[in-house]
Amino acid sequence: MEALFCSEIPNNNIRSSINDLSYSSSSSSSSYTWPMIMTSSSSLSHTIMETDNNIPRCDWDLSLSAVVSSASTGSDAIGTIEFDPTGEIIATGGIARKIRTYRLSSLLRSRDDHVTASESCICTPAKLSSLRWRPDLSGRVIGSGDYDGVVTEYDVEKQVPVFERDEHGGRRIGSMDYTLHNGSLIGASGSDDGTVQMWDPRNGGSLEEMVRPGGGAAVCSVEFDPFGGASLAVGCADRNAYVYDIRRLVDPLIVLDGHTKTVTYARFMDPHTIVTGSTDGSLKQWDINNGRRVVRTYRGHVNSRNFVGLSVWRHGGLVVSGSENNQVFVYDKRWEEPVWVCGLGQTDRFGSDRRFVSSVCLRQVDEDWCTLVAGGSDGVLEIFSGKRS
Repeated sequence: MEALFCSEIPNNNIRSSINDLSYSSSSSSSSYTWPMIMTSSSSLSHTIMETDNNIPRCDWDLSLSAVVSSASTGSDAIGTIEFDPTGEIIATGGIARKIRTYRLSSLLRSRDDHVTASESCICTPAKLSSLRWRPDLSGRVIGSGDYDGVVTEYDVEKQVPVFERDEHGGRRIGSMDYTLHNGSLIGASGSDDGTVQMWDPRNGGSLEEMVRPGGGAAVCSVEFDPFGGASLAVGCADRNAYVYDIRRLVDPLIVLDGHTKTVTYARFMDPHTIVTGSTDGSLKQWDINNGRRVVRTYRGHVNSRNFVGLSVWRHGGLVVSGSENNQVFVYDKRWEEPVWVCGLGQTDRFGSDRRFVSSVCLRQVDEDWCTLVAGGSDGVLEIFSGKRS
């Protein structure tokens, strides 16, 4: 099984039981016991905590809705999951060099315990680290960043490439994103070459701006402000996250300095709040209106080596992380402890305990219905959904 290793991180062996409820100080996260009932795919009932506002509780009746089994006999780790703008189409990519798309409504209606067929499958020349739907083309074109440092856009219906940009010197792209700002479409990609590059997808990918936020350290994550603002959040292997003004991509507006290891993800919860994830085993919520103030630090998941995914649900105020103990952790932005935890799958087809959750994604279009998709290092995709309790 091929793992999705973070840049500049020692490759120490991971040995974590998917059933453990607490971890010693020798683990990647601090010694901690979670104040809730743990769940598994076979038993998804959860306990809502007391209604005291100071006690963590889960406000959503999440349950397993569908499982998509891996059709591959080799490495098929899922490195990225993305919903299209309608929230109906799910796209996945990773080690298997394929972009697979699924229709959410079809998966939820399926009577099969384990679905294997995708709606479409696009073969790609390299392993994929990032996917993003182009916001100006109504879900018809999806962009990908790969391990060879190339950004490629694909027509999903025709399953053919329509654009390619190879400007990162063959170094892996950690993340890519798009934004529509003042009517202009802008793309951005961050790479192991230490650069963040902004470019014009409508003009042959011509370079607009380039910056080295971590002094040459690998760039793991880039995300534009999804609310249409001029901010760009960047996570780097130098242990910092950065916030830039895309109108002047020179010096960062803010440096978010608080993690002790690689910052693998940086996500906007709202225009003034960013959530970062790190291989120090923590997530942090930052108030960027007040400089670099840490509002909250979330702990419970296990992460010291791999990309495990990070997603936020802006309507519901949830933060979701994968974990190296093959569990999905849901945090409410109000509390530091996880409010819902669920293990993926039943048995390890590799006959070991090496599986981990490698990607997560929350559907953004609903306000009263939560849909969470989690992908594993074994290529299995699981969909959880539920209404507000």
